[in-house]
Amino acid sequence: MPPKVEKEHLNVVDIASSDDDGDAQTVARKQASSLGERQLRRNISSPEMPQSSGPITPPALPSGETLDSRSFWKAGNYVIGPTSKPALLEGALEHARVHPKFLHSNATSHKWAFGAIAELMDNAVDEIQHSATFIKVDKIDIKMDNSPGPALLFLDDGGGMDPVLLRKCMSLGYSSKKSNTTIGQYGNGFKTSTMRLGADVIVFSRSTRAGKATQSVGLLSYTFLRRTGQDDVIVPMIDFDISGHWAEPIIYSTHDDWSSNLKTILEWSPFSLKEDLLLQFDDIGPHGTKIIIYNLWLNDEGIYELAFDDDDEDIRLRDEALREATTKVLKKTVELQSHISYRLRYSLRAYASMLYLRKFNNFQIILRGKPVQQFNIADELQYPKVVTYKPQVAAGSKECSVETTIGFIKETPTNVSGFNVYHKNRLIRPFWKVKSDGSMIGNGVVGVLEADFIEPAHDKQDFERSSLFVRLENRLKQMVHEYWKGHCYLMGYQPPGFAAKQKKLLANQHNNSSNFPAGGKQDSRDEQPGLDVPDVVMPEGDLASTSVDQLCEENIQLFMRCEEKAQKEAELKQTIEELEKGLEDMRKKCAHLSSLLESKRKQKVT
Repeated sequence: MPPKVEKEHLNVVDIASSDDDGDAQTVARKQASSLGERQLRRNISSPEMPQSSGPITPPALPSGETLDSRSFWKAGNYVIGPTSKPALLEGALEHARVHPKFLHSNATSHKWAFGAIAELMDNAVDEIQHSATFIKVDKIDIKMDNSPGPALLFLDDGGGMDPVLLRKCMSLGYSSKKSNTTIGQYGNGFKTSTMRLGADVIVFSRSTRAGKATQSVGLLSYTFLRRTGQDDVIVPMIDFDISGHWAEPIIYSTHDDWSSNLKTILEWSPFSLKEDLLLQFDDIGPHGTKIIIYNLWLNDEGIYELAFDDDDEDIRLRDEALREATTKVLKKTVELQSHISYRLRYSLRAYASMLYLRKFNNFQIILRGKPVQQFNIADELQYPKVVTYKPQVAAGSKECSVETTIGFIKETPTNVSGFNVYHKNRLIRPFWKVKSDGSMIGNGVVGVLEADFIEPAHDKQDFERSSLFVRLENRLKQMVHEYWKGHCYLMGYQPPGFAAKQKKLLANQHNNSSNFPAGGKQDSRDEQPGLDVPDVVMPEGDLASTSVDQLCEENIQLFMRCEEKAQKEAELKQTIEELEKGLEDMRKKCAHLSSLLESKRKQKVT
């Protein structure tokens, strides 16, 4: 027998796409009035959290749930029941609705779970301008209907969100981040990232704006929308005025509507009591935001996509970590897998350490209770060189120059190479290989640059394929070839074309030796007047004894001497310039003294 359905009025916030600014009461009243006539069907039974009995044990699914509904890439495949179109109020305009399935399809822009986590870190980093000092990322255990399960926690001490900002955060396509220094810009990151990591998210935020202190709670629950058969994305929210000694509910329409929102949040969140819900503000402080993502997605085997038990100080991608552990590999492959260029694929700590180019002065990323040590691979390069690139921006745009630090990476397998490309301090493409696969040129060469002149894709894991991007790619290829040509001998590699030159040299030596007849005398046709040719025969063994390895070693020594001479020449030029400048200054001083003496002499004469 199907469960009974009860109907009730909910004062919920309809997810909309809006850039309009307005106060919280105006926003809430408009949305409450348009939704007041709508009735939501909600199952009486509560959702259950999956069991987590071990690191590789599939969690138990609640009744009515299937593996497909808990696997992210299949969660959008559910049957849509008949929908009813709500009646319009008199004089009201019909608005486009967003089906809950859009939340899932929108989140598929994140192919990589760590990219979604990075989006939420970006939001906290953007709060540095509002005095944020940390972002905590951790795993917590929650219970719903006595069913335990893991959840992701994000906590920062930024400026927080008042009721207006929280509603805009829950809206699609709105972004108030217009600064050149902030990372977020599309107004879509919170929705895509949270829905990519789990089916449900609850947000707690505390803020003070214009002398008024508020705290708000918002619930974006794909489980709620799917199980209740909604055909529109709705988000229940409640707000409190905490300017006084008590948390007073902020009522926009009626108290029953506020209570209905609270009831829905308690029903579909991990906190079934109002007291437990309000306790979540205790660790926020006077301002900040707390995000809890629960009903985390499973992989195709029915195991949690994120692994929390492999390392108590890390969060790992289970599929990548298992692939590393179960693959039989050679020694060189083991060395490669231990390098950060590989570890960042499955270790959140490794990825977070390189996520931001410049080190923070008064901000920390705290992962599972331990601060992340920031790492810039440019500090680990051998024979580093700074190359300046001036992109050809569109007419009317401000000209810019990009400094790229390039060099050989230290003590790593030679197949680690590529460019770490940042945008507004945020890593977009790690170890981007621009050289051709299979070519030795560029092995071990790594570069770091910040490309603010091109736009990142929506998931911030790549760049838009624009003409500027193509030109940058070509310039980086050229940069690798130029650096390799001038520095590869320092690492024991042969410069490009070296083998061909050596073959030509050996061929010339062989041809020259063949011009001597057996008697040791040069052919009379090749005799030159005034040139005495010794009467000796070149043994064939002398040519063979000069091995290619010896020639390579001699060539490397020559290259090193040329490099030293070029460096000394540059130093001499700089010294000459400094001396010429000093001489010019002395001439000016002499001329000035001469003029002073001449003026004094004239004064004495008069």
